[in-house]
Amino acid sequence: MESLQRFLRANAPGGLLPWSRQAAAAEAFHQSWAEIEAAALALGLLPCRYQRNRQSISVEQQLRLFQSRVAVLGCGGLGGHVIEQLARLGIGSIVAIDPDVFEEHNLNRQLLSTIASLGQPKVEAARARVAAINPAVTLLPIRDTFAPSNGIGLLTGSQVVVDALDSVDTRLALAESCAELGIPLIHGAIAGWYGQVVTQYPGELSLRRLYPAGVASKGTEQQLGNPAFTPAVVASMETAEVAKALLGIGKALRGRVMTVNLLEMTFDEIVFEDGVPPHRAPLILPDPPGGKLPDGGVASTNIVPWSD
Repeated sequence: MESLQRFLRANAPGGLLPWSRQAAAAEAFHQSWAEIEAAALALGLLPCRYQRNRQSISVEQQLRLFQSRVAVLGCGGLGGHVIEQLARLGIGSIVAIDPDVFEEHNLNRQLLSTIASLGQPKVEAARARVAAINPAVTLLPIRDTFAPSNGIGLLTGSQVVVDALDSVDTRLALAESCAELGIPLIHGAIAGWYGQVVTQYPGELSLRRLYPAGVASKGTEQQLGNPAFTPAVVASMETAEVAKALLGIGKALRGRVMTVNLLEMTFDEIVFEDGVPPHRAPLILPDPPGGKLPDGGVASTNIVPWSD
């Protein structure tokens, strides 16, 4: 171990360790990429890939991120962007959970989808992408559907959970499992030009209040679609919430929902009275041309179940 430490210090001018020297260390000392990165960060040395992080994230904080485990539920529009950003941020362990394979209609917005990956499991595409971006990050692919019966097993060991799902019922089950395990849940949802993000900590009931009984499990995304840019914006907000939760810094979106309207380019914060969310979805969609949604409903009275 001391010889590895000497090697890393000698090859990190200015405290920055180039990838080529990480690779040389891995080969010379028969260590994994993850072990080399952990050793470097523990010495206060920053892998060069994180050089642009250090004005915002210290080396000590970078080590904490690398020692963390985050579960991402859904590897589609939101989840693909979240996984990419977590890997580039330096989260050491990512659990990717999704039962689906890529279909052609995913290509407009789902970062992990390509022509070559059509028909392939989304979680396997996530594993390949993360390996290409940052081999020091471990991605555990789980091709399974989240349910109350398996939720505890899937989430145990994670410090934060990201909701990138497309079903209200599954989201509510996920919130219950996170509450039971005492894990913060970062919720994001999109439909058309619109999105929302909220963070629920143990003991809070934000998602239950956002999606009361009787709200359709799916629907709005089918009416409004999802263009390429909406998941990228909302996923970035979710990733920022993950980083703050893991590092214990900043002000989380607790007791408030951040809504995004990219058509009008507005971001609005809805604060829950006394920390209790309103008993309806917070985002009131503006009426599209003609004042009607595709199904004939009026947008301003539509409770939004959202999608991924």
